[in-house]
Amino acid sequence: MYSIIRPNTWVAIRLPSGVTRNILVTPNATISLGKYGSFPANFIIERPYHITFEIEDQRPDEKFSRIRIVPASELYAEIFADEESPDCSAPTADAAKSVISAEGGAEFTLVDAESGKLVTRSNGEVIDENARQTLTQDEIEELKREGNNAGKDVIAKLMLSHTALDQKTSFSLAKYKLLKTKKYIRRFQILPVDVPNLAHWQLEERDASKILDLRAEMIALVGSWGNVHYGGDSVYLEDPQATCEQGEEALAPLREDLLKGRWLVVDDTGGLLVAAVAERMGVLFPELDEDKSNLDEQTKRQRQEAEAEAEENQDGDVVMADVQDSAEKPNDGAKPKKPRSSDFEIPFSQTNTITVVHSASQPSLAFLGYWNFDAVAPSHVEHPLCRHLMCLTWLQLLKPELDTAYSTPPLTASTELLASWKPSRRGNFHRKRRRFARTKHIVEATRAGGFSGLVCASTMDPISILKHTLPLLAGGAPVSMYSPTLEPLAALADSFSVSRRTAWTSGTVPEVVVKTVEELERWEGNEQFPLNPTLLLGTSIQTSRARRWQVLPGRTHPLMTERGGTDGYVFTAWRAKPAEGKVAAKGKFKRRKLETGSAAESEAAETPIA
Repeated sequence: MYSIIRPNTWVAIRLPSGVTRNILVTPNATISLGKYGSFPANFIIERPYHITFEIEDQRPDEKFSRIRIVPASELYAEIFADEESPDCSAPTADAAKSVISAEGGAEFTLVDAESGKLVTRSNGEVIDENARQTLTQDEIEELKREGNNAGKDVIAKLMLSHTALDQKTSFSLAKYKLLKTKKYIRRFQILPVDVPNLAHWQLEERDASKILDLRAEMIALVGSWGNVHYGGDSVYLEDPQATCEQGEEALAPLREDLLKGRWLVVDDTGGLLVAAVAERMGVLFPELDEDKSNLDEQTKRQRQEAEAEAEENQDGDVVMADVQDSAEKPNDGAKPKKPRSSDFEIPFSQTNTITVVHSASQPSLAFLGYWNFDAVAPSHVEHPLCRHLMCLTWLQLLKPELDTAYSTPPLTASTELLASWKPSRRGNFHRKRRRFARTKHIVEATRAGGFSGLVCASTMDPISILKHTLPLLAGGAPVSMYSPTLEPLAALADSFSVSRRTAWTSGTVPEVVVKTVEELERWEGNEQFPLNPTLLLGTSIQTSRARRWQVLPGRTHPLMTERGGTDGYVFTAWRAKPAEGKVAAKGKFKRRKLETGSAAESEAAETPIA
């Protein structure tokens, strides 16, 4: 996670009114905050997060507004003054007893019994704000246009022009000043766009249904029960150095021994769940400039290739190594360039990866754009997700032979024929070959199984999801599935109940008696047993909701105006590998007689038979 604001990154700007705006910080651009003003984006680049800024008045010789950092002593000046005040002592128990309930709505006061000082006064009288405020709306707008002292002068004049401040209680006065400060003060705070902040912004200020009402505490719960963590250093398959005349036989073979630290994800939240998983695995945020030396060799080579292609091919054409004649051209003393990889090089890591299964032609991962990643057209080789995120459709997972991108053999062409084509045709030729290699590897690696866990937040039936994803999990892998409603998860938990497992193992299902263990893992199920009840253990359903509290002297309670909506539920379980054959206990056992049993036998022997 970044500690300072980087160029071309998204930040969350929290305004005094409590509204949050996600803004892309572009160098030499202007950031507009509506009625609060605007300022150049260069003023906040390379500044730390979590700092409160204030937009200053525009200087006569400048056409932009500057910003300044508001120190903590100024932010909390009133709180410090109240704490140091001698009148800031809490009311005593005797003073609390002096509260009298007046009848008929009469005004009453709370008086300290010892000193006789007024502690507070009731707000029984309704104060008409419009009648007690002498400043008109036109005068307030004129003060705002003048923009003196970052809005503090407007607040001061509003307080001085109110004729009924002495009739307000201390609580009402503090509330009135807070409302005017939020409305007119030109301050803002910059926060990083992380997963909790983005989820809160989407819930409170955007459409919560797009993320299935997935709150920050539920995101943490899903990731924790899914045991999502860093899966190991990046490991890549060796480049086969295939020429354009070679076909599918030149692909690098899949090595199942390298497939480790992988998680299977089903995401219908627009990419928010994938972002949460990637954050836990350490592949969400791009590498910093000072960490370029620590990048793996594969990423370095891909970056050099992209830079070389951008320099040599202005029209976007991709010219491969086997059709280049750079060896025959003079280099003019320049540094020789590294040979580019072949079309069949697999750019994905074999460890610490995320595999997303989606139902559309393209994965819906729009929220990953807040971390500068485009899942549809990933042209940025620096982002870690380019090497650690793989996507495939349900069709490719279940019936890959029906998918044209997988079943269509790769194109081949001789060197002479390829050199005679136009640049655009050559580019399409190489693009289709690379797409085939990527699709082939993703499908085969996914169908090979061995995943470390399953994390799901989808509107699909969870039983149908587990029917095809459970065989892909390794033994002991956790399953964590989120649903905004309880009913689908309750039906899923009932499929793995103890009674169903007992009926399954007792042999009451005739169609599964003759099947092997591998066939039972991929059993399609029936009406009574939709899933194999022995494949999951420790099933449970849980929920959690963190509510905000107002913590004030004598007024501590949950916030009653907080957003409602669904609480959400999480189904958790662990993948079990059924034992083959019969389970028998082995070892030496000694039969011991119980004392009660021996006493009963002696009594029976002494009793005469009538």
